Parts: sequence; structure tokens; C-alpha cells
Amino acid sequence: MEEKNDKSPHVLSASSNLLGLCFIVLTSLRVLHLDGKTIIDECTATALLMFMLSSILSFLSIRSKRAKSDQYEKIADIIFLLGLFFLFATTMLVTFNIIK
Repeated sequence: MEEKNDKSPHVLSASSNLLGLCFIVLTSLRVLHLDGKTIIDECTATALLMFMLSSILSFLSIRSKRAKSDQYEKIADIIFLLGLFFLFATTMLVTFNIIK
């Protein structure tokens, strides 16, 4: 029996949820007219791109043949983890008033 895509559905789910969170943050900054005054929107947009790319690669991993599927899954995992670290670092910098 072929074991396929153990992590991809989980990465797809988590990255799409975090993608939605990034959209909410960007929209909130826009509504509060803080989008041009802080670096937070640029940091959030960068995380958004990472989660979007991770979502796409996870989806491709689920839908692809075995050889390409493994490649897509590994790349999606790495990009997802980078996005998590980036979002965490941004949150910590905002929390400790290092960036405004």
C-alpha cells in the first residue's frame, strides 16, 4: 500500500487559516488608516505571501504524482515554517514596541 501526503493536508489547512489571519490584519490596518505609518503591513504581507505559496504547494502535493508530490511537500513544509517564524518574530517585535 502506498503512503502518500501525510503532512500536506495539515499544512494546507494551517497555512490557509494563517493566510486568512494575515488578510484580517491587513484589512484592520487599512481600516484604522495605519497601513502607511507602520512596517507591520509589510511584514504581514510577507507572511501572507509565504502562507499563500505554502498553500499552493501543499495543494499541488496532494494532487500530484508520487515523485513531484514529495518535492512539493518538502518545499511547502519549509516555506510554512519560515512563514510561522516570520509571523512570530513580527508579533514579538510589535509586542515589545521594537517596531511600530
